Amino acid sequence: MPRDAMAGLLLAAIAIPEQLATARLAGMPPEAGLFAFAAGAIGFAVFGTNRYLSAGADSTIAPIFASSLALLAAPGSADYAGLATLLSIMVGAVLIGAALLRAGWVADLLSIPVTTGFMAGIAVHIIVGQMPSVLGLPDVHSPIAAQALQIIQRLPDTNPFALAIGLFVLAATQATERRAKHLPGALLALVAVAGATALLHLDRHGVDVLGTLPATLPHLAVPVARPDDVLRIAPLALIVALVCMMQTAAVLRAFPSHPDGPRHVARDFGGVGAGCVIAGLIGGFAVNASPPRTAVVVSAGGGSQLVSIVAVILAAALLLGGGGLLAFVPHAALGGILIAVAVRIFRLKEMVTIARSGGAEIWLVAASAALVVLLPIETGMLASIILSLLLSSYAIARPLCEELARAPGTTVWWPPHGEAGEHEPGILVFAAAAPLNFTNATFIRDQLTAAIERAPSPVRLVVLEASGVTGIDYTGATVLLQAIGRLRSEGIQVALARLSAERAYDSAARTGLLATIGPGQVFRSVEDAVRWFKRGGLRYSRTQVD
Repeated sequence: MPRDAMAGLLLAAIAIPEQLATARLAGMPPEAGLFAFAAGAIGFAVFGTNRYLSAGADSTIAPIFASSLALLAAPGSADYAGLATLLSIMVGAVLIGAALLRAGWVADLLSIPVTTGFMAGIAVHIIVGQMPSVLGLPDVHSPIAAQALQIIQRLPDTNPFALAIGLFVLAATQATERRAKHLPGALLALVAVAGATALLHLDRHGVDVLGTLPATLPHLAVPVARPDDVLRIAPLALIVALVCMMQTAAVLRAFPSHPDGPRHVARDFGGVGAGCVIAGLIGGFAVNASPPRTAVVVSAGGGSQLVSIVAVILAAALLLGGGGLLAFVPHAALGGILIAVAVRIFRLKEMVTIARSGGAEIWLVAASAALVVLLPIETGMLASIILSLLLSSYAIARPLCEELARAPGTTVWWPPHGEAGEHEPGILVFAAAAPLNFTNATFIRDQLTAAIERAPSPVRLVVLEASGVTGIDYTGATVLLQAIGRLRSEGIQVALARLSAERAYDSAARTGLLATIGPGQVFRSVEDAVRWFKRGGLRYSRTQVD
């Protein structure tokens, strides 16, 4: 209990300034960020399973929905707040639905390169969007290219006090993150600049400040759900929910309650979803799992969700008794915190690692980032997800097909990869590393035909090495049956080896593939098939096949 209380104090010191800044990023009033933090913490504490996860307002999803909702209503208006709360409830409903359906696998739809790319794109949006605050310029609400152009045009109007505040907070936040993670750098910097603003009356010199926060706790209010609004923001709710699933799964992988125990991913989706629903009912906005705040809980020695509850109590105390203390917090300071967050989520080291690994996935990172930057964020993210799925589908649709050879002095048949391998005259051992389905059946058949034509001597036996075949659909089985019939009509025998995947074996039996090949020609190893052939095997003529 004492360790959880101390960890809660540290979490509050880290979370409060971050939640205030994220509310600004979301286009909501500052107190809405604290409401969202309370909702996320309470919802996950009641319905989640992970002991460490910290849920609340999140800088990853805030720009996603803020940029979209800004097209429907003016940020800061009552209509905008209504849409944000409605969206939060819809996101929560999607997450709870995923939990009930045990759809934890959905988080795997986003590959690491795609995630890295769209996080980089979001970082660019955050930096460009917060530059007016840091420079002391009026806010710009337009597409990112127009924002950047207007900022450049207005650079001569930069407020030096605001710029100094923003750079100081950015530097302090980054310095403590890198060299003294146990210190709440953002909070210390926020207190320092708020004190300086009050003492030096910087608000009289063009430095915009938060103003006094209303000293009130949230109250229950069900947002009006007009059918048109629900339909317009439904796609956005799905995208935000998918990002929440991805980030929640990442936090659970990094900080499991028990390293060797099971992870209840789907149930924890429900915990985050409950937080979203509560946030929508009390005037907050959609919440998400937070990797950095969860890391703070773990490093501080927290061992239960009591840590987050303590942090919520402290945030509530600040709102009720110390809202006036936040009156002199400059917008430039919150902009500095958000730019520090953007630098954190711009995963440069990950990009370098992906680039060094070779392959085309670094281009997937670049494409995802470009799509998120150049298109509306939710459209760019959807395009990135589709691109990722297309590339993964391509690996199945055009799988690696190889001719195997026996490793010298063994009975193991293996892709030679340029090394010496033993080949048996008249025998072709062919392997396709993919499930056999409608996307690749014709391609695999054509690759088999080409391999037979390349053979140095007439092929009399084709051994289909099927260890990489994890499934067979009706189209795949039909195409393979036709290919077997054609080969037998040409006097070529066909054997099947190492069909070990239970799902694929059941499909082969159900579609008649095993019966057509013949039980005597299905083997546990390639070598068994070769020995069977050498002992005489079977012979097929055109008459027998017909």
